[in-house]
Amino acid sequence: MSGHSKWSTIKRKKGAIDAKRGKIFTKIIKEIIIAAKEGGSDPESNARLRLAVQNAKGANMPKDNIERAIKKATGADAASYLETTFEGYASGGVAIFVECLTDNNNRTVAAVRSVFNKYGGNLGTNGSLSFLFDRKGVFTINNEDLKIEDLELEMIDAGAENLEVEGDTITITCAREDFGSVNKKLNELGIEPEEAGLKRIPNDTKKLDIESSRKVLRLVDTLEDDDDIQYVYHNLEMTDELAEALD
Repeated sequence: MSGHSKWSTIKRKKGAIDAKRGKIFTKIIKEIIIAAKEGGSDPESNARLRLAVQNAKGANMPKDNIERAIKKATGADAASYLETTFEGYASGGVAIFVECLTDNNNRTVAAVRSVFNKYGGNLGTNGSLSFLFDRKGVFTINNEDLKIEDLELEMIDAGAENLEVEGDTITITCAREDFGSVNKKLNELGIEPEEAGLKRIPNDTKKLDIESSRKVLRLVDTLEDDDDIQYVYHNLEMTDELAEALD
């Protein structure tokens, strides 16, 4: 299993998705707002907004919340969010890539730097670590009696590179340029992903001992708890031994 899928599985086992549902909603709402402000309030003509709404539905966000977020984006008092990234190393040399949507960049810079310092990491310059991650399309699907072999064939035809099954979750990965065709095929099949988007997948991983890994993951968790931070990516190798230790 890939590190991305294994980390997702570990978080589900810990109940993190349910515990942080409010924060997940906050992050999705911010994505809806910035998408609607940039490309208009009609999902049919705004691909970024359409994807944000799709992810909101996948997270079981109430329809009223989605509509309010879109309406808020077109209002005179709509917040202006800056898209920014941070790159650095956690202890043990694990690469960390952070994507943010913030309405106060000074606050976010200070918060991110504080977390890195607290857990023995250090921030680098933008662009210094991006080569360690590949931009991939990633789709997370709830496996509800789907015929995996048939789905895999359909996905390969649409351009998917990989399909992994872990319990009741299916993760489909594709090249960045094939994201649209894979998403379209899933829609044609009547399959609505729980989450879909372009993610940064490490092209290599770094293996640490259990205690060092725990320290890295505490840094990741703390960053993810910040409302200004949308996604945190890392290249820590998520071994079976580590998964058992965190279970």
